[in-house]
Amino acid sequence: MGFGEAIQTCLAKYATFRGRASRSEYWWFYLFFLLVLTATAVVDMALLGYDPANPSAVPWLSVVGLLALFLPSLAAAIRRLHDTDKSGWWYLLTFVPVVGGIVLLIFLLLRGTAGSNRFGPDPLA
Repeated sequence: MGFGEAIQTCLAKYATFRGRASRSEYWWFYLFFLLVLTATAVVDMALLGYDPANPSAVPWLSVVGLLALFLPSLAAAIRRLHDTDKSGWWYLLTFVPVVGGIVLLIFLLLRGTAGSNRFGPDPLA
């Protein structure tokens, strides 16, 4: 799956937490997520006058971008965990300091199960 197809798929499945997502789908969408947040931060600082040194300043465009992409990125991560035959509840590891993030990263990097699993058919088939 390529960059554009991954973005299209993840946005079409905006809040779909069922099914599976291939590694390429998840990581291409994650790259898109980072690029959007970087672009909104640059626009916030360059055009909208956001000053990170000012504690009362709010990067409004970045907040809107984050809110718009939070749900599809969460759904893609959970579908990615499903591809490795793990429950989406494993995503709660993000709340465990240091170790949780590392374990979750390993889960997201693992190859998906070949063929069907309890979460659906193989997305690469």
